[in-house]
Formats: sequence, C-alpha cells, structure tokens
Amino acid sequence: MEPWYGTVAFLAHTLWRYEGLKITVTGREHLPATGGAVIAINHTGYLDFLFAGVASYDAKPRRRVRFMAKKDTFEHRFSGPIMRGCRHIAVDRSQGAESYATAVSYLKAGELVGVYPEATISRSFELKEFKSGAARMALEAQVPIIPHIVWGAQRIWTKDHPKKLGRTKVPITVAIGEPIQPTLPVDELRALLQTRMQELLEQVQDAYPEHPAGAFWVPQRLGGSAPTPAEALELDAAEAARKAEQRALRQQQPPSPTGAAE
Repeated sequence: MEPWYGTVAFLAHTLWRYEGLKITVTGREHLPATGGAVIAINHTGYLDFLFAGVASYDAKPRRRVRFMAKKDTFEHRFSGPIMRGCRHIAVDRSQGAESYATAVSYLKAGELVGVYPEATISRSFELKEFKSGAARMALEAQVPIIPHIVWGAQRIWTKDHPKKLGRTKVPITVAIGEPIQPTLPVDELRALLQTRMQELLEQVQDAYPEHPAGAFWVPQRLGGSAPTPAEALELDAAEAARKAEQRALRQQQPPSPTGAAE
C-alpha cells in the first residue's frame, strides 16, 4: 500500500476539477503493464511531472512513476514528506552518481522512473538539447524509454511568470509515444529520443485548440512572445551566474555566533 501516491493523485484530480482543466491523454497503450521503463518528459513548467505522473497512475494496470527531483524538495517542510512518501528520487547535483545509481536500481526492480532529459525548464517552450542521463539509465538497466509530451501546463505555472491556479479551464495534453528500446549507443539513443520527442511535440501542438498570437506561453515559432531558443539560453546563463554569485556570497559569510549574550 502506498497511501501518499493515491492521496496526491486524488488531490490533483480535485484541484483540476476546480480549475476546470480539460486534460487529454493519448498513447496510454504504450505504457508497459509490468517492468521498468524510463519516462522521459519535456519540461515547460513546474507541474509537468504531475500531469505525466497521474496519466500513468490512471492507466490500467495502474503504474506509479518515481520522479527524479532536486534534493531541496525532499527537505522542504511541506513537499518533503510527499516526495519521500511517493518514493521519488532525490537528486543532489553535486553528487549525481548516487541518484543515478538509485534510479537504475529502481528500473531493474521494475519501476517507472521519470526524468527530464532537458534537465531544466525551457523558457522558449521548445526542446532544449538533451542530456544523456535517460539514455544511459535505459542502457544500464536494459529497459525502454517512453517519450512523453506535456503541453499547456506552462500556462499555469512556469519560470518568469506568475502562477495561475484559479479556474482557468486551460486545455492540457499529455501524449505518450511509442517505446524506444535500448539497442543503440548512448549518443545515438539520446539523439533518437530527442527526434522522437520533437515529432511528438509538433503533433501535439498541431492538435492543440489554440495558440494566440503574442501569448507568453506560445513559442515564437508559432507566433507567440516566448523567447527564442537562443534568447532562452542567454536567460539561463544569466540565471546560473546569479545563483553562482549568491552561493559564493553565502560561503563567504562567517557562521553566526551561538550562545552569545544579548
């Protein structure tokens, strides 16, 4: 029994009904009924994992996805118990080998492991260059990769824009692609995954009900005002530089004295 996972799925459905979200899931037949698989998801916002995870949880047979997520979310007072209770995988980027080994062990044990091949949110809402982690895990565990595209979730909560959790009635699409078997070298498998996900993304976008001209959540390729991929890379680099500077300043600060008289 895993009460946390079922509770989170129930609360998500309740919230989505309140928001009036119109969720369409296609391709559930591509999810394996048993055995491990890497669930590869595009990354346009903070809630992509929730839509992809519930899509698998609502499948028949029901499958639970164990997501790889930043260690900070496991240490937070509110999200920490949920992340641990759902048996997700904490990622410490300074010690990535440990989380990678945990993910591979989950896959070998027959679990679904959710990863973002882009690593971070795409501000352009186009696919960024993929990292090799998903391909390496699939090869080591000898399990397939299942491409997922989530589209529309960026309208609710993404980088650089306020979240909109009211009754938005936003259409959300979750498209699950055909499994990719681990039969190629790492770089070729990574490239094939990106190609398949690009094709799936374009199919989803073609079928999506609306892409208003100038909308912040619409890629420039489709007439929106999102940054181009090149502009998004510059924004990412500036953000990384700010975070590095903040870390350096924190490390320079002397520790607070303890037990000092006031």
